[in-house]
Amino acid sequence: MGACIGQKQAYAGAMRSTVRSGGSAQFVWGILIWLLLLQLQAVWGKVLEETYRKWMQYQEDCMKQIENEPYPSGVFCNRTFDRYACWPDGSPGSLVNVSCPFYLPWYEKVCHGVVRRRCGLDGQWVREDNGQPWRDISQCEEEQEVTSQELWFKQMMVSFRMLYTVGYSLSFLTLVSALIILLGLRKLHCTRNYIHANLFASFILRAVSVIVKDALLERHWGREIMEQSDLGELLSHQAAIGCRIAQVVMQYCILANHYWFFGEAIYLYTVLISSVLLHKKKYTVYICLGWGTPVLFVIPWILAKLFKENKECWAVNENMNYWWIIRFPILFASLINLVIFMKILKVILSKLRANNQKTYPDYKLRLAKATLTLIPLFGIHEVVFIFATDEQTTGILRYIKVFFTLFLNSFQGFLVAVLYCYSNKEVKTELQKKLHSWRMEVGSVCCGQ
Repeated sequence: MGACIGQKQAYAGAMRSTVRSGGSAQFVWGILIWLLLLQLQAVWGKVLEETYRKWMQYQEDCMKQIENEPYPSGVFCNRTFDRYACWPDGSPGSLVNVSCPFYLPWYEKVCHGVVRRRCGLDGQWVREDNGQPWRDISQCEEEQEVTSQELWFKQMMVSFRMLYTVGYSLSFLTLVSALIILLGLRKLHCTRNYIHANLFASFILRAVSVIVKDALLERHWGREIMEQSDLGELLSHQAAIGCRIAQVVMQYCILANHYWFFGEAIYLYTVLISSVLLHKKKYTVYICLGWGTPVLFVIPWILAKLFKENKECWAVNENMNYWWIIRFPILFASLINLVIFMKILKVILSKLRANNQKTYPDYKLRLAKATLTLIPLFGIHEVVFIFATDEQTTGILRYIKVFFTLFLNSFQGFLVAVLYCYSNKEVKTELQKKLHSWRMEVGSVCCGQ
């Protein structure tokens, strides 16, 4: 989603540069980019690249037509390609009609429409007061109702971006301080807190990678388009290298984050139920699981993108089979976490029943507290939309899914830091001891002086 939002800046930037430039070619490119801006439900990079390819083909066909057709005699308006449409020779005083250009993203809706230019009596194409060629493109524009819906969609996506940017920023700040606390207090050093620390680190890297990826996408798509060559450079592979690297790093960080959820679930399972992984080198196992497993999936995904879908910033998933290389390990880990979550709740339930026979309401409250505490630690919320894939969700359901996914994912790090650091009794006790010791040292120094 960040990709889609980031790419909007390209079209806005292009429109601004068009207004400043004032030339005919730039004016037409501005129209084209502005029309693309209204295509918000299409995938941004794919639409722009495909439209540019079709425009190049349209231009080539027009040039061949201009060269091959014989010229009429007498006074006439010259055949031309004004970078929007291909115009034949015009008779003086006539209105020349040509079909809407086939490169428009919504061509199927306007394929029966025409664009018009007027040929003056002097054999010159009529121009407006500002010197731009007069052109009637009303039949080649999108319907106003569709445009309004797409502008509403744009505003909603911008709001979503603000939401998850705030969430990731807040999570980053709280997680960094929580990580410093866990690693800085020696008495908190144990396997459980080491796993928490790695989970915090994966959240931090995920937040940074998302924010950096958005910044690079905005930089990539925010370039000013003054000429045709600028758009060609924008769509080149070299220009997309930076945002592709950011995309790869982000996918790795997301996978690492999920597999540290997996590590948390396995650790708690081994403590409460089994002892399969309880051996001397157990921490190495968790390191390999959390940081090593994502590499096994990211590398094949990179190769698939490089050789099969090497387009733009790799944010577009044309063939969803390649996207399953990333999606499958996440779904697999989420489902296993759900199974472990249910088993752990069963153990907690049995222990609470045994210890709280006479205080039934208190036992239910403690069970609810344990459940709510484990949900963010295991990433159980991922299961809510596990079967509502991107291909299956449309309309309102898709917007609801996007909102909750972005909201929960971005604020989850903040919630985990609060639950497993700031609200943890052991951590608070050690912090109080450290603070008391620091006060004693300061007091002794002052008294000594």
